[in-house]
Amino acid sequence: MTTYRCGQAGCAGTIEDGYCDACGLAPVPGAFLKLAASAWAGEAEVTWSSAVNGASSARSGRGSLGAGLIEIPAIQASDPSAAVLKDPEVVERKRFCSSCGQPVGRGGPGRAGRVEGFCRNCGTGFSFQPKLRPGELVAGQYEVLGCLAHGGLGWIYLAKDRNVSDRWVVLKGLLNSGDADAQAAAVAERRFLAEVEHPSIVRIYNFVEHPDSQTGDPTGYIVMEYVGGQSLRQIKLERRAVGQPLPVAHAVAYAIEVLPALGYLHRLGLVYCDFKPENVIQVEEQLKLIDLGGVRRLDDQDSPIYGTVGYQAPEIATAGPSPSSDLYTVGRALAVLTFEFSGYASTYQHRLPDQATVPVLAENESFYRLLRRATHPDPRRRFSSAADMTDQLTGVLREVLTAGGQATRPAFSSRFTQELKAIGTGGDAGGPGMPGSAEIAAGLPVPLVDSNDPAAGYIATVSALEPAQQAETLQEAITSGLAAPGGIADGREAHLALARAKLAAGDPAGAARVLRYLIGRGQADWRVTWYQGLIQIVGRKLPEARAAFEAVYDELPGELAPKIAIALTAEGVGDSATAAKYFDVVWSADRSYVSAAFGLARTRLAAGDRGSAVDVLASVPETSTHHGAAQVAAVRARLSASDLALLPVSDLVNAGARLERLQLDPATLHKLTIEVLQTGLEMVQAGSPVGDQRVLDCELTERELRLGLDRSYRALARLSRIPRERYALVDRANEIRPRTLV
Repeated sequence: MTTYRCGQAGCAGTIEDGYCDACGLAPVPGAFLKLAASAWAGEAEVTWSSAVNGASSARSGRGSLGAGLIEIPAIQASDPSAAVLKDPEVVERKRFCSSCGQPVGRGGPGRAGRVEGFCRNCGTGFSFQPKLRPGELVAGQYEVLGCLAHGGLGWIYLAKDRNVSDRWVVLKGLLNSGDADAQAAAVAERRFLAEVEHPSIVRIYNFVEHPDSQTGDPTGYIVMEYVGGQSLRQIKLERRAVGQPLPVAHAVAYAIEVLPALGYLHRLGLVYCDFKPENVIQVEEQLKLIDLGGVRRLDDQDSPIYGTVGYQAPEIATAGPSPSSDLYTVGRALAVLTFEFSGYASTYQHRLPDQATVPVLAENESFYRLLRRATHPDPRRRFSSAADMTDQLTGVLREVLTAGGQATRPAFSSRFTQELKAIGTGGDAGGPGMPGSAEIAAGLPVPLVDSNDPAAGYIATVSALEPAQQAETLQEAITSGLAAPGGIADGREAHLALARAKLAAGDPAGAARVLRYLIGRGQADWRVTWYQGLIQIVGRKLPEARAAFEAVYDELPGELAPKIAIALTAEGVGDSATAAKYFDVVWSADRSYVSAAFGLARTRLAAGDRGSAVDVLASVPETSTHHGAAQVAAVRARLSASDLALLPVSDLVNAGARLERLQLDPATLHKLTIEVLQTGLEMVQAGSPVGDQRVLDCELTERELRLGLDRSYRALARLSRIPRERYALVDRANEIRPRTLV
C-alpha cells in the first residue's frame, strides 16, 4: 500500500482519501509529495495532481478507521427512506424547555401532557410537533419526506434536493424562536459553517428560511449531508444487548479517527461544544461528525452554548467553551462507550469512578490515565491539542492490543529518543544482574528537543561534544544570549539541554539548579519532571524518582519511556510485582526496548520461574545488537538456582544445548562452557540424579566433567594476553583436572 505525505507546512501527516489524516486539509495543489512506496518499488516523487487522477492511488475506498492497527467491522449505509419515523412523537420524559431546561409538556394521572404550550418556569413557548410535513417544499428546493429524530432545536427532517439530482439531505432547525429578526440573525451567523470541509465532518450545503405552517414566522434551517450509518451510541447499545461490550480498542480507534476533525475546527477558530457518541456516525469504514448546531467561534461571547450534561466540562458556565473543553467531551465519551458508566450525568458528572471498581479501567492502566488527563477539572492539565491527544491515544491503542495478544508494529515516539543503551544486559558477557543507578540514568530514553524552539539548531550542533564540554558551551551561550537567531538566553530548550549535559557530566546539583530556574520562570513542563527523576536516580533516591516518573506517565499515558523508568525504579526498591507488570507492558509493545526484556527476565528469575525467564530472553530478535547477550543470559538463567539440588538435570542439558547453538567469540564461549560444566560438577557432587545424560559432549560423571573443565580453562589461558591471568587459568586447570597416578 502507498501513502502520500501531506506537504502542508509543519504537518507530518499522510493523505487519506484526498485529505490529510493529521491536519485534515487537502494538500497544496502542485506541491511535490513524497511517495512512501512498498519496499520493491523504492521511492518516487509524484505530484498531487497525478495522485488524485488515480495514477498512483494511495488507497482504495477503505477508510482509515482503526489507525492501521485494528480492523473495525464496517457498518453498511442504510436506505434513507427507511429511517423516516412513521409516527414522530417526543416521549414526555424527554420534553424540556429549550431556554431554561426545565421539564415541560408533562402529563399527570389519567391525562397526557401537552405537545404545545409555554414553560411555567420562564414563559418560553414550546412545541414538540413537527413544523414540516411530508411533501412540503422548503425554500423551493428541498422536498420533505418526514422526520428522522428530535434534537435540542426541534425535529430533524429527511428531504430530497430537487435542484441537485434528488440527493438526500437533512434539514435541521437553527433557532426555536418566533422572533423574525432573531431567525434572520441566526441564519446569517451560521453561514460560516458552509466553509467547513473535512472528510470526517458532515458537509453543510445551505442555510435557508421557511415560514412556519401555523404562525407564518420564518424558521431557519441548516441543510446538510445525509449520513446513513449508525451512531457510536447505537453501536454500543447493540453490542451490550447481546452481552458484548464495546472493546476498548474499538473505542480508542474511534477517537483517533475523529480527533483530527476537532483539531481542524480548532485551527479554524471554532469549537464543537457537544461531542458525544450520538453525534458520531460510522458508515462503511469511516466516521462522520454530525450535528454542527452547537459549533461556535472561539471569540463568540453572545451565542447560546449547547452541550450535554455528563459530557460538558465544568468550566463551561464561567469560562465558556474552548478546544480544551472539546477534548474533555471526547474523554467523557470514551468512558461512556467503554464501561457501564451509571451516574455519568449525576453522581459522576465531573469525575470518573474509582479505578478499582471498573474492571476495564483496572485492566487498562494507560487507558485510565488517559481518561483522567482528558477529563481533568483543570483545563491546563488536559491535553494541549487534538493532535497531542491523538498521539497518546495511538500509544494506548498499541498497548491495549498487545495486552490482548495482538502483535503490532513498533512506532517511533514523538516525545522521546529510542532507548540509548540496553539497561541491565551485563554488557557483552550477558548477565541478568540488577543495574546500578548510574547505568539506569544513562540508559533511559531522552526527551526530544522542540524543533520549533529558536535554540534547536544550536543544540544540535553541540550535541556531538562530550557532556562537560556541552555544559560549558551551552552555559556560555545562555549567559551571552547569542548563538541562535534572536538569542537563546530565555529559551526553555537551551536550559533543558544544559540540565541534561550537566547531569551526564556528573553534576546533578548543577542540573537541579537549572531546573529550578525554569520552574521559577514558569517554563516547567513534563520534561523538567523527567530530569528531576533522573537526578533522584543518581542520588539513589528511587522512591522519589519513581514518583517523578509516575507524574510523567500521567502526562504521557501512551509513551513507553515512563513505564520502563517506573519498572526500573520499582525493581530497585524491591517492588517486583510492579516492575514485572511494566517490563511486560513495554516488551510486549516494542521489542526494541531490550532493557524491558532483561528486566522482565530478572523479575521472573526472582520469582523462581526460570523457564519463563529463558523464554523472554530467547524472544530478543536476532536483528537486535543485544541478541547475543540475551542468549548468553538465557544460558545463565537456566543454571540459576539457590539450591543446586533443586535444579533439574533437564535445565542443565538445555543450557548446554542452547550454548552449542550460539555463535560467540572464543573467550565468551569458553567462559560459559566453564559455568555450565561447573554447575554439572556441583550437581554430581551433591548427589543429584543425573542418569545417563550428556552436556557439552561430556558424560555427567565427575571425571568427565573435570576433564571438560580442564580443557576449557587451558583453552581460555591460550587466549589470554595477560601473563598473570594466563598463569591463574592454568593453575585452575591443574586444580580441577581429575587426579591420576602419573
